Amino acid sequence: MILEEERRAVVRACQDMQRLGLVVGTAGNVSMRVGDRVAISPSAVEYQDLTPEMVGVHDLDGAVVDAALKPSSELPLHLAVYRGTGAGAITHNHAPASTALGLVVDEVPCSHYYSGMFGGPIRVAPYARFGTDELADNVCAALQGRLGALMANHGAITIGPSLTKAFSLLPYLEYVCEIQLRAMATGAAVKTLDEAQMAQVLDGLKTYVPTRIDR
Repeated sequence: MILEEERRAVVRACQDMQRLGLVVGTAGNVSMRVGDRVAISPSAVEYQDLTPEMVGVHDLDGAVVDAALKPSSELPLHLAVYRGTGAGAITHNHAPASTALGLVVDEVPCSHYYSGMFGGPIRVAPYARFGTDELADNVCAALQGRLGALMANHGAITIGPSLTKAFSLLPYLEYVCEIQLRAMATGAAVKTLDEAQMAQVLDGLKTYVPTRIDR
C-alpha cells in the first residue's frame, strides 16, 4: 500500500484528536506530505472506524493517486498550505476554546509564553466557507511565519515538518486559547509579553520539542 506508514500515522492522529476532545464527530482532518504526494483523512468517516486503507493519497494538484473514499472537504486547504508553507504535516480541529476565541478576536496576543511555540501572536484567518479556495488563501496568510492559526467561525490548524510536531502543538494551542478566554472573562486588562520578552522565549524554545501525545 502506498505511504502505508503515513496512512497509519494519520489514523492514529485522528483517533487521538477525538480521544483528547479536540474534535466533534467526524469534524477535523489530518494529512502528511511525502514529496509530491499527500495522505489525508477521508470525509465523513467515524474516527473509531477509520483504517489506513480508508486514508487516501493524492498529488499536490488534488488528483487521486490511491483513494477508495472521498477525501476531506478541506483537501484544497491542505494542498494550499503545503504549497505555501513547506509544511510536512497538518492537523485541523474544532476544539472548544480555540473555536470560541476565534469568534471574538482577530489575533491571540502573547498572554502566555507558549505562544512562542507558534512563532508569536496567533492570527485568526477571516471566515470563508469550508472547502473553498478563499478559506485556503486566508489560512495560508495567517500561517506565514507561524506553526498554528485559528479560523474564524470554524476551528484551528497546526502545521509542522512532521506529524509528530504538528500534532504535539494541538493541546498547547487549545491551552493558550483557554487561558486567554478565561482571562478575558474577568473583564480585567490581560497582561501580555512584549517583543523583547518574546524574543527571549523564542530563543529558549529553539531546542524544545514537545512530546507527541499518543496512546
